[in-house]
Amino acid sequence: METVIRIEKLFAGYGLVPILENIHFDVFKGEIFIIIGGSGCGKSTLLKHMIGLLPPISGQVLIQGEDLCLAVGDDRNRILQKIGVAFQSGALFGSMTVLENILLPLKEFTRLPDTVMEDIAWMKLKLVGLEKNGFLMPAELSGGMKKRAALARAMALDPSIIFLDEPSAGLDPVTSASLDNLVKDLADSLGITFVIVTHELASIDAIADRIIMLEKNAKGIIAQGTPEQMKTNTENPYVYNFFNRKIEKGEK
Repeated sequence: METVIRIEKLFAGYGLVPILENIHFDVFKGEIFIIIGGSGCGKSTLLKHMIGLLPPISGQVLIQGEDLCLAVGDDRNRILQKIGVAFQSGALFGSMTVLENILLPLKEFTRLPDTVMEDIAWMKLKLVGLEKNGFLMPAELSGGMKKRAALARAMALDPSIIFLDEPSAGLDPVTSASLDNLVKDLADSLGITFVIVTHELASIDAIADRIIMLEKNAKGIIAQGTPEQMKTNTENPYVYNFFNRKIEKGEK
């Protein structure tokens, strides 16, 4: 299996205060890789380091063999164009139409003719089922449609890796399941590698190939494996209870 992301000896945090210590894992091409854990465990911190928003205290974030942490200038931009990101809120620009939001990275990072860029943008919108909504403003979209538009924008430059931050947050179960199906279809049909931060057990069951679980006190990974392996993990009561929705005695 081809490794597309490798995290090596990563100490991550803010300033010199580590939230995560000595993290190691690989993400393989075409898989849906899930990062989970309780509140304050470092999920968002890890994601921000993996997409280059924060520099690590030490360690490496390798994207297809290239160290994002050390890259600068054009080299850094070239690595970043291999990834797409859809944030929890969608982060769409409210003063632009949905189509203009999708066009933004194309105009920023390519020199394609305007007509070609528009064709690409419409194609991305069709992939997420929004081909009839390109001229709407973000405020006119439902929560699920905003998530789909953000995913279309994340795909604008044809990245091989897409990061999703809590994609199901705030969605009803039907809309959430529809979004899960879309992610699964894109991974299967286009070979996109997805790295997803979530705590939604239904989504994890539906789409995850592999999972890592972070824990606040451990400052790192306490378990990893397939959804079934995590559900039956009786070696770590915290992991078992999390996946089986059980409460420890004394907890409420």
